[in-house]
Amino acid sequence: MANNLYTKSNYSLVIYDINKSSLEKFTSLHSATISQKPIYYANSPADVAKRASVVITMLPSSPHVKDVYLGKDGLIEGLDEQNFFIDSSTIDQSVSKNVANQIIGNGARQVDAPVSGGVVGAEAATLTFMVGASTEADFLRSKPYLEYMGKNIVRCGGLGTGQVAKICNNMLLAISMIGVSEAMNLGIQLGIDPQLMANILNTSSGRCWSSDTYNPCPGIMPNVPSSKDYEGGFGNALIAKDMRLAVNAANDIQATIILGAVAQQIYNVLSKSPGYEKKDFSSIYKWLNEKNGKK
Repeated sequence: MANNLYTKSNYSLVIYDINKSSLEKFTSLHSATISQKPIYYANSPADVAKRASVVITMLPSSPHVKDVYLGKDGLIEGLDEQNFFIDSSTIDQSVSKNVANQIIGNGARQVDAPVSGGVVGAEAATLTFMVGASTEADFLRSKPYLEYMGKNIVRCGGLGTGQVAKICNNMLLAISMIGVSEAMNLGIQLGIDPQLMANILNTSSGRCWSSDTYNPCPGIMPNVPSSKDYEGGFGNALIAKDMRLAVNAANDIQATIILGAVAQQIYNVLSKSPGYEKKDFSSIYKWLNEKNGKK
């Protein structure tokens, strides 16, 4: 996302991450153009807010967002009325709304804009951004920046509604990935060639993103995590977190999500299984294979 924002826009960037190697990798990619469009290192989130008028954050979970925005040396300590914040984290809706309201209460503006499309979509700038904004003006202000990184920019409603759309999408994604993995496993074990099985699914009524864009069976698609020993991509711990958000939200309003609850249990187990903690969530295919005594 940062790469597309930098290469497609005319902006210089102020960047911050506690993972210093990520910062160094990013700047090394753009060493030839830094003289034309500088990349600056910030010392803290507060320093980012002081040095950049538009701030985009992408963080793993609700506690990280609260700390980066509201904690010691957080963004709130460096903001002024010129700042505009776009949080692309996937977190609890109530936390997202609370943080945004505190930022807005201190004179700045903020929207929530979680994304869908995975690593492939991030690299290709084809992400979908689901935006929750308290005003149409805030949504329109966010859109030009998001268009550098995504293809579909959709306002879902007021603050926090982007989070609602995202957790519903990821609940369906988790369910479909488990379903595709089970179907591929079953077909292969019954004697069908893996590529043929995938081709049939992708020209039949079972077709979905998990089958035709991110197939979990190794060797079917060359540029997805399943063909790279499930490295990179969207980790099991993150999909498990998103499923907890969905189940918690459903419990709060007493909505029935039978398959969502089962998927949450499966990914909770997978994310804590030795060797799977940091694997891509499509590694559910491998895990199911091993449950059948296969390798």
